[in-house]
Amino acid sequence: MTPFKLQIITPDGVFYDGMTENVIVRTTVGDKGILARHEPYVAALPIGKFKVKIDGEFRYGAIASGTIKVSKDKTVILAQSCEWADEIDLDRAIKAKEMAEQKLEEFEKTDNDKGIAIAEYKLKRAINRIETHKLK
Repeated sequence: MTPFKLQIITPDGVFYDGMTENVIVRTTVGDKGILARHEPYVAALPIGKFKVKIDGEFRYGAIASGTIKVSKDKTVILAQSCEWADEIDLDRAIKAKEMAEQKLEEFEKTDNDKGIAIAEYKLKRAINRIETHKLK
């Protein structure tokens, strides 16, 4: 496969900047595979998994919402957060899941819609991190 430039950028800085042969991400309308010379494309990314083929091997990661932009020169992913599967702290992810479940239960009792939305987001993110960790 022909390699192409991939950049993954988070608020913390550049997560990945290098060459890849294939990127597969979950968009808000389904999974999308990107190869070299892909047509220009922009899509929203929900909380989900992604995989990147680097030097013939797939590497898996977790993404917490963002955007993907594909041009003829490169592919750029702007993400709220991003982690490689093999670098996810499983204990921390499990604790985050438990805390989010607890907060969700509390907010549901008080009909706090904003609190519910935040707790649901955190719960989805924690579950995604746990599931992605298993792919390492």
